[in-house]
Amino acid sequence: MTSDTGASHISSRDNPLIKDLRKLAQDPGAYRKLGRIWLEGDHLCRAALARGVKPAMAVFAESFWPGAPPEWSRDAVKTVVVSDDLLRGASGLESPAPMGFVLELPSRPELILDAPSVVLDRLQDAGNAGSILRSAAAFGFTQVVALKGTAALWAPKVLRAGMGAHFGLRLIEGVDAEVLDALQVPLIATSSHRGDWLHKAELPYPCAWLMGHEGQGVSAALEARATHHIRIAQPGGEESLNVAAAAAICLHASGAAYQR
Repeated sequence: MTSDTGASHISSRDNPLIKDLRKLAQDPGAYRKLGRIWLEGDHLCRAALARGVKPAMAVFAESFWPGAPPEWSRDAVKTVVVSDDLLRGASGLESPAPMGFVLELPSRPELILDAPSVVLDRLQDAGNAGSILRSAAAFGFTQVVALKGTAALWAPKVLRAGMGAHFGLRLIEGVDAEVLDALQVPLIATSSHRGDWLHKAELPYPCAWLMGHEGQGVSAALEARATHHIRIAQPGGEESLNVAAAAAICLHASGAAYQR
């Protein structure tokens, strides 16, 4: 049903859109099957709009719709109003948001061979992956390459941890390590036990930082491709750092070195 405001109204639990939203919100790999992404909440939606993203659909809870800012639906191809209970039931959040965007899944971009990049090697934790995307965007690394076995980059938890960084990055996921052989920038492997100390090293820029699996670190195949090996001094005596924390430190140091 479409109202005179141009918005379609949905009140049936069996509506195909409701079923798709539930999958997109709760299944990390659903976006690959459906070819769409669900952005839940105004922060992610604002971040998408700020980067010029045009939503395929703006979705609003019925109680929220009358007071929704007009710019949230102005650029959407379609606007849908859903009963509050149905939207809550489709949410993947403890505190469901009253609105969201459905986006078409972007096609995989071509690898830019000389771009400052971050390579994710089999990272498992969605929070870590999203946090690294956020650091990459903050410190001027414009391309992220996620090798096979890495958490799905457009999954809901990664999107939330990325806080909008996705829309400022070239995201290339699900590829084999061999694609890195085409890169025309130095590859820097992080390690907890070998290599030059970060605070003393001459860091190349642009470059590609290799961030490894939370438990196993960078794979032997990637280490063999690295032109530099870097470790972070830990005067407090801890054995290792969380990979997202290590990435933030390394990317900041690398970007700061370029700015000097």
